[in-house]
Amino acid sequence: MKRKFKRFAAMFLLLTLLVVVIGAIPASAETPYVTYTIDGYKNITQTQTAYLAYATITKFDDVAMGAPSDIQVTDDGLIYVVDSGDTNNDISPRVLVGTMDGELVSIIGEGTLVNPKGVFVTDDKLIYVADRDAESIFIFNEDGELVNTYGKPDSPLYGDTTSFLPIKIVVNDAGIMYIICESNTNGIVEISPTDGGTFLGYFGTNYASTSLMTIIYRAILTDAQRAKMVSNIPSTPTNLGINAKGLIYTVTRGDGDDTLKLLNIAGTNLISNTDGTYADTPVAVVAGNHDNVYVADQQGYIFEYNNEGEMLFVFGGPDDGTQRVGLSSMVSGIAVDTEDRIYVLDSDKGAIQIYEPTEFTNLLHEALYLYSKGRYTESKEPLSQVLEMNSMFDYANKAMGRAYYQEEDYEMAMYYARLAKDWSGYSDAFWEIRNVWLKQYIVTVILALVAIWIVYKIIKRLDNKKHFLDKPRDWYYGLSEKPVLTDISYAFYYLKHPVDGAYGIAKEGRANYLVSTLMLVIFIVEYVVNKYTCGFLVKTVMDGRYDILSDVGTVLVVAVALTACTYLMCTINDGEGTVKKIYTFFCYSLTPYIVLTPLVYLMSHVLTNNEVFLIEMLNIVIYGWVILLAVVGLKEVNNFKTSETAKVILLTAFTALILALLIFIVYVLWAQVFEFVSAIFGEAVYRLGY
Repeated sequence: MKRKFKRFAAMFLLLTLLVVVIGAIPASAETPYVTYTIDGYKNITQTQTAYLAYATITKFDDVAMGAPSDIQVTDDGLIYVVDSGDTNNDISPRVLVGTMDGELVSIIGEGTLVNPKGVFVTDDKLIYVADRDAESIFIFNEDGELVNTYGKPDSPLYGDTTSFLPIKIVVNDAGIMYIICESNTNGIVEISPTDGGTFLGYFGTNYASTSLMTIIYRAILTDAQRAKMVSNIPSTPTNLGINAKGLIYTVTRGDGDDTLKLLNIAGTNLISNTDGTYADTPVAVVAGNHDNVYVADQQGYIFEYNNEGEMLFVFGGPDDGTQRVGLSSMVSGIAVDTEDRIYVLDSDKGAIQIYEPTEFTNLLHEALYLYSKGRYTESKEPLSQVLEMNSMFDYANKAMGRAYYQEEDYEMAMYYARLAKDWSGYSDAFWEIRNVWLKQYIVTVILALVAIWIVYKIIKRLDNKKHFLDKPRDWYYGLSEKPVLTDISYAFYYLKHPVDGAYGIAKEGRANYLVSTLMLVIFIVEYVVNKYTCGFLVKTVMDGRYDILSDVGTVLVVAVALTACTYLMCTINDGEGTVKKIYTFFCYSLTPYIVLTPLVYLMSHVLTNNEVFLIEMLNIVIYGWVILLAVVGLKEVNNFKTSETAKVILLTAFTALILALLIFIVYVLWAQVFEFVSAIFGEAVYRLGY
C-alpha cells in the first residue's frame, strides 16, 4: 500500500513538473512591434496584430543583395529586386529574380544596367527597369533579353534643359509608362510606347504651397531680395504604384497632408487625409488586392489605407539594433502578393522582411472586397466576425453601418454609425428615417396644429364674452408680482432693453444675488445637459465620458474670477459698479443662452449634416448677444465712456490671464509638495515596517 502511494505521489509530482515546464514554453513568438488603428474620434489606438513577421530573406541561394532599391512580386510568386550593386564587394547592377523560399531563379541586366532604381513587371512578364545614371528605361523579357530602351523624350514639351533621370516606374495595361524622374518638379513623366516612345505630358504635378507671409514678403521685397529667397517650387514625387483599375498612387515626402495621393486619368487626387494619419516620410507605395493600399515609411512603419484614404492599420518600426524579424533599418520598397503577404525591402540590411496577415486582417479584407463589389449583405458576415474579435474596431462598425444602409435598414445603420463615430453615415441614415416619418405623419401634425389654433381662437372668443378665465388670469398676475418672480422677469427685460436694464441695476436697486445665482444655475444645467445629451451630429464629447463636476467647477471658477477681475479693474478706473452689480449684469447677460439653448438642443436631434449650419448660425447669435449684453452692462453700470469700456475689457482680460497663470503655478507647486510629502510618508512607513 505504501509502495503504491509513493508511486502515485512520484507520478503526480512528475506530471506537475511537466505542466509547469510546458506552461513556461511560449506557444508562439511575440511580434516585436505593436499594431495601431484609428478610432472614430481620430485617436490612434492599439488593436490586434494585423500582420505577423513571417520571414526574412537576406540572399537568394548564395547571392546576396548589395544596394537594393526597389521590389515587386508577381502573381506567380516571383520576387524581383533591383540591386544598384556594390563596387566594394564586386556586385554589379542587376535585377535579382527569386522565390519566397530564398531560391534564385535568374539574374537580369548584368552588363547593361548602370544604376537601376526602380522595377515594374507587367502581366506578360516584361520587366521595366528605371536606370537613373543610364538615363534610360530598359525593358527585358522573361528570359532576361533586352527588348527595348527608352531615353529622354525629344519633345520640346519635355524641356530641352530638363534632365531625364528615371528612378521609379509603373506601366498600365495599354503599355503607357509613368516615370518619376529625379529632381523633375514638373510631375510624373508619361510616355506611350508608340512611335518609339511618345511623350504624352506631365501627370499628377504636385502643387507648391505658399503661405500668406511668403506672399507679403514677395510683395514688399526688391527683385534682388526676392532672388535670394528659397524658390517656392513643387516637390517631386518619391514613389508611385498602380492599382487594378489603372489609377496611380503617389507618395511624396514633405508634402504636408498630401504625402499620399490617388490620381485618376486627369491627374486629380481622389482621396484626402481626413484623419491626419499619412506617413511623414513615405518611400514606397503599392496597391493591395482589396481596394486598399500600403505605404512604407523610411523608418520601417507600414501603413494600410482603404480606397478612401482612411487608415486601417499601422505596424512595424525601426530596428533598435536587436536585429529582430519584422523591424527595418532603411526601407526603400514595398510589394504585396496575391495572398496579401507584404514584402518590405530594407536597403540598409540588404534584406526583405515578409509579413503575413492574421485571421483578423483576412476577415477584414474579405469584407472590403465584398463591399467594393456591391455585395453588402455578404460583407456583413466577415464584419461580424471582425467585431467579435474586437467590438471597438471602428472601421468595421462603420463598414457594417454602410452595409445596413445599402440594405435600407436605417435603424441598424444609425446604430453602427454611432458606434463608429461615422457622422456622415449617421446623417444619411437619419435623413432616411426622418423622411419616412414625415411622409407618415406630416399631415397629422399639420391637422393637429390647425386644431390647436382653432381651439385657441374659440377659447379666446368665449373668454371675451363670458370672462371665464378672469380668475386664472388674476391668479397669474398676482403670482407674477411676487418679488422673486419680478426680479426674474427683469432679467428678460434686460435681454430686450440692455441700456435701461443696466440703469435699473445701477440706480434702481435691481441687483440681486439670489436671482443672479439662479440664472447662473440654470445656465450650468442647460450647459451640462446640452453638452452630454445633444444630438449625435453636433456632440463634441466622447460617448460615455462625463466630467460634470469639472464642468460645473470650471463655470463657477470663471464666474467668480471674471467678477473679481472686472470689479478690480473698474475700481482702479473709477467705475461705479459694486461686486453685486457686476455679478448681476454678468449673470443676466446669460439670458440669451438660457432662452435659446433649448431650441438648439431640440434642433440638434432633428437636423442632418446638411442643416447643421442652422445650429451654428444660432450659436453665433447666442454668444454674440451674450457678449453684447455684457459689454453694455459693463459700460452702463460703471458709467464708462466707450473708450473707458474698451480699456477695462482689455485690462480685465489681462488680469484674468495673470490670475489663471498664478493658479496654475500654485497647482503645480502644490502637486510637487504633495508628491514630496507622500514620498516621505511612504519612506517612513517602509522604514518602520522594516
